[in-house]
Amino acid sequence: MNENPAALLPEIVLAVAAVVALLLGSYLPRRRQWPVRLLIVLACAAALAVTGARWSRPDTTVFGGSYAIDVATNAARAIVLVAVLITVGVTAAAFAGAARESELYVLILLAALGGIVLAGANDLMMLVAGYLLASIPLYALAGFAKDDTGTEASLKFYLLGALLGITMLAGATVVFGVGRATGYGELELASAPSAAVAVGFVGVLGGLLFKMGAVPAQFWVPDVTEGTRPPVAAFLTTVPKIGAVIAAYRLVVSAFGHWAADWSLLLAIIAAVTMTLGNLAAFFQRDVRRLLAYSTISQVGYLLMAVAVAGRGALPLPALLLYLAAYAVTNLGAFAVVCALPGVTAIEDYRGLLGRRPWLAVSLAVCLLGLVGTPPTGVFAGKLTVFTAAFGGGYAWLVAVAAVNTVASVFYYLRWIAPAVRGGSPAVAAGEKWAAVTAYVCAGGSVAVGLLAGPLLALFRGGLILR
Repeated sequence: MNENPAALLPEIVLAVAAVVALLLGSYLPRRRQWPVRLLIVLACAAALAVTGARWSRPDTTVFGGSYAIDVATNAARAIVLVAVLITVGVTAAAFAGAARESELYVLILLAALGGIVLAGANDLMMLVAGYLLASIPLYALAGFAKDDTGTEASLKFYLLGALLGITMLAGATVVFGVGRATGYGELELASAPSAAVAVGFVGVLGGLLFKMGAVPAQFWVPDVTEGTRPPVAAFLTTVPKIGAVIAAYRLVVSAFGHWAADWSLLLAIIAAVTMTLGNLAAFFQRDVRRLLAYSTISQVGYLLMAVAVAGRGALPLPALLLYLAAYAVTNLGAFAVVCALPGVTAIEDYRGLLGRRPWLAVSLAVCLLGLVGTPPTGVFAGKLTVFTAAFGGGYAWLVAVAAVNTVASVFYYLRWIAPAVRGGSPAVAAGEKWAAVTAYVCAGGSVAVGLLAGPLLALFRGGLILR
């Protein structure tokens, strides 16, 4: 066992911060939990600093090769930590003074840690452990408000998660049985029965599809996004996808890279169906939370394009990581606008926003047009590189489907932007300051990622550990 705690400092910082936050929250007055929020910010900043300091070090594995530390893991660390910091911004006012504010941040930290573990898992058992750590805190977060809609959302989330979790564990068991190992690099799948390997692969993939909200495991996304509190929905629809998509990429390259079956075609079909279903369903939504929910489903379809061509050249991995970074900032920015206007749920209620809150309206337009893939935002750079990688990987038809979906998505994003920039009697409330500031930062960050796409792609270049 090559135990090396120093290589796991970012994960250790998050775990320790979660424990300290829980203890600190137990002693602080219920209405004065702000030191816990400060602790979370300091912990994420420290973990980011450690990640940056160790980025250029040689790739390695720890704990018998079960956890890989390479460019994908480091990128997941950085993106997740930044997403947590943004989440703190949108939750600061919504949960300030709440009776269980400290517990909220503990759950967020644990779920974020689970997402990072998913991204670095290089062993089937570690993958399942990461799935559980990334799932169980989210079930509690979904029902955190203890209201009717939140409880219903939490129950739906838990039931589907339990079903797909068991499916994932069963698939891992089958792969272990025929592959004679749990480590990705040690699996002997070339000589194993193809039918058994296929069953195991589909089972393991099913759990990851649930975490990222892809077809056919996307049913929880709109109901949970609408039923839970908007700040929680922002976290639920962003951070789990980061770890799950990278985990799927590592799984198909490291564990199933030498399997004779064409798993890439299956992933390409899932990607096409996911982006199409997400876009078509978003057309008919009047509630902004459900619209963003289906938008996140469609975005997963684009992300899966890079997974479908995983291992076919040097571009798919950096393209995927760039898209994830851009998506995280942009999606959280759109949700930050929703959080800044609590109680405003319908698209029509955003009329007159430009006249009353001009910077918030501009931030909304930047983030929504960014999700379309409008230059010079980061999602545009991410989509362009992912499309290029998919085309180079032999999936020109998938690029054509994605291009059509991108054009079609303009319609429902403009349906939201139009009333916000149109004149008329304002229907929006004063809003929450911290969430509004977070929206401004995210809008600027989305553009910054696009302008810095070249250096970021160079930073994300590298391969996965295949042992």
